[in-house]
Formats: sequence, structure tokens, C-alpha cells
Amino acid sequence: QVQLVESGGGLVQAGGSLRLSCAASRSTFSINIMGWYRQAPGKQRELVAGISSGYTTNYANSVKGRFTISRDNAQNTVYLQMTSLRPEDTAVYYCFAGTTWGSTPDYWGQGTQVTVSS
Repeated sequence: QVQLVESGGGLVQAGGSLRLSCAASRSTFSINIMGWYRQAPGKQRELVAGISSGYTTNYANSVKGRFTISRDNAQNTVYLQMTSLRPEDTAVYYCFAGTTWGSTPDYWGQGTQVTVSS
């Protein structure tokens, strides 16, 4: 079992930056995949970015070149650095922990709101 707690969301103007953090309740060394999904009002939850225990990363096309995911296993934390934010990035961002790429995550955080104003 692992609990995930996100922080760092907020309101930012278009073109601005935010960094999301996701702190795990136990060591992340044994967690293969960690990352972020997001869900905008009226839309399905979508994968934003993921990072494996071997530091392989995967990004949605819509955020490539703007968002950077990283993990610090010593701090049991995953980060999402978001730059050049757009209004369409507005969503609730959920941290996740999972076993393999493409599978349903095993654990979810409670979500943090990111709002980008135009």
C-alpha cells in the first residue's frame, strides 16, 4: 500500500510555470512507474507524463517540450515541472503509481487543481 499526496497546483497566467510534487508514504525504489494524469471538466482522464524506475520517461504529445517529469527516490517524491502553460492545461492533476506502462495505475493521489488563465 502507498499513499500519494500532491502539492504545487494553483492559478497561473498563460506562459507561466508551476512545479507539482507528489510525495509517497513509503519508499519509491520498488515502484516501477510513477507519474501524472490530468482530467479537465467534461473530459476523460489522460496520461500527462510517466517515469520508470530506470528513469525512462513518457509524455503526452501535447506537453512534450514544455513539461519535465523527474523522480527522487531518496525523497520518495515525483515532480512535474510545467512551463509555457496554456489555458488548455487547466485540469485536476493526479499523481499515480503503477506496475507497467499502459496498465491501470495501482494507486492514485487525491488530485491538485491547475488553472491557467488567458
